[in-house]
Amino acid sequence: MNQIPKRVCIYPKDIQRITGKSYRQSTRILNQIRKSLRKPKNSLVSIDEFCEYTGLKYEHVIIVIL
Repeated sequence: MNQIPKRVCIYPKDIQRITGKSYRQSTRILNQIRKSLRKPKNSLVSIDEFCEYTGLKYEHVIIVIL
């Protein structure tokens, strides 16, 4: 059986696809999420954390990312 590999973390390019904002603005959104969660600068942000921060549904986000 071939299973589709699922990613756990989200990147600026994904946020760009979801929101339609520029890459630079998407990077700022990721930094705002890290700051609100008190994460270090280099840490990754999960898709769940992104959904919780933005209020978007996980199912809608996954469809756009994959």
